[in-house]
Amino acid sequence: MASADLRDELDCSICLHTYTDPVMLRCGHNFCRVCIDRALDTQDESGVYTCPECREEFQERPALMRNLALRNIMENLLGTPHKEIETGICCTYCVDSPVPAVKSCLMCEASLCEKHLRVHSKSSEHVLSDPSTSLENRKCSVHKKILEYYCTEDSACICVSCSLAGEHQGHRVEMLDEAYKKKKKKMRNRRKTQDIAANLKGRVSALFTDFRRQLDNLENRALSEISRQEEQVSLSISVLSQKMEIKKVELSRRMRHIEEICTMTDPLTVLQEPDTGDLCDPEEGEGDEDINRCLHDVGDLDVAVISDKLHTLWDIITDIRRGIYVEDPADILLDINTAGNYILISEDLRTASRTLINQNRLETAERFQYNQVSSSKTFSSGQHYWDVDISKAGSWRVGMCYPSMDKRGLQSYIGGNNKSWGLFGGKCNTRYGVIHDTTYIPLPDKVSSDRVRICLDYEAGQLSFYELCDPIKHLHTFTATFTEPLHAVLWLHDGCLRITETCHNL
Repeated sequence: MASADLRDELDCSICLHTYTDPVMLRCGHNFCRVCIDRALDTQDESGVYTCPECREEFQERPALMRNLALRNIMENLLGTPHKEIETGICCTYCVDSPVPAVKSCLMCEASLCEKHLRVHSKSSEHVLSDPSTSLENRKCSVHKKILEYYCTEDSACICVSCSLAGEHQGHRVEMLDEAYKKKKKKMRNRRKTQDIAANLKGRVSALFTDFRRQLDNLENRALSEISRQEEQVSLSISVLSQKMEIKKVELSRRMRHIEEICTMTDPLTVLQEPDTGDLCDPEEGEGDEDINRCLHDVGDLDVAVISDKLHTLWDIITDIRRGIYVEDPADILLDINTAGNYILISEDLRTASRTLINQNRLETAERFQYNQVSSSKTFSSGQHYWDVDISKAGSWRVGMCYPSMDKRGLQSYIGGNNKSWGLFGGKCNTRYGVIHDTTYIPLPDKVSSDRVRICLDYEAGQLSFYELCDPIKHLHTFTATFTEPLHAVLWLHDGCLRITETCHNL
């Protein structure tokens, strides 16, 4: 039983087989060299390495220390591990009793076990590497020297003679290890790019799937509205047709009665006959006008209702256009000369934070009296957007304003005048709202994202607000004829707001 327990202790916790070339981490746990190398390779991208056994973290890739004592125990108790001989490379010199190779000598073109490695490791001329069955491939086919360099111009592995003479002379070369690390990094970056591209393709596909769904719904609603109105018109015409038929019968009856009276010759009988009146008396004339008016009205469909549904199409296209077609960012920086005395501005001029300490800045005409700050940049043409991180703010407002907006008094708040437009929310205001010229419009959407987007189309006179969820959600659009350049502007009661991204020429 003790022997079986000891044998279990000789199994790698990664592959669950007997150790192959056991190595030890700094934390004291042992693994097969190949197993732990693969595990650490998967952690290269994150930059933080952990032991698979105890999860201890290492800031740098940990060195692998060979556990010779454990290896000797394995050989004494179990003999040469069958797995190593079967899957590994045998020592070139151990012919009668095969022993796994732990290194290869490129100079001697031989694979070496622990015993034969001692002789080759004493000389610097014997270049050692991980065991390989194709040692000839590690030498230059022309000069028969070890491949130590990588020619970046020809993308070829070369020896020292190749770099000094021949077709690679004067070319830029790197050490193999350095070139290897660069290539691995490039491949990882390429994989990241592929992942980003795949994610973007997925988002675009999802957007257009939703676009097609909305178009289908819009088409069905428009066709349904037309069919409803068509049915209503047909029903109205049918009712009017019945009324006209009844009127026709009544007029025919009257005309026959009048004709009978006209054929009578007895004056007394004619005079005693009740007065039939005109065929079209005033009351009946009014009825005819109603019929004519109805006939005229039912001849037209309610195009306004249908047109209103079709206007939704433009909103869909606008949302998708703003959600996909994004150009390179252009900076919007906060102007500390406009910041109120209880607002701190970060060094990169992108974050505004509320403070309880009066900054005692010089009072000027352009400085806000309250907790607001505007951008140094203005926009007087084109299409632009900028994003704001609201995750660390309490109550807040974001928007745009004219340079001529009052900087003092209650009318200086964003939306407290006819020269600024704002979106607001916060921990107290769990739903969004917009404000302009003191007119407050509550919005049905709850604050559910950490970022909002402000889009400006100056020539079209549109200022739109979006919530940056997936997909982007349109909150509100102000329409105006802009007469001055526009500044970006922020207000906050507590916490901080940060401009995360800006862009122009959507």
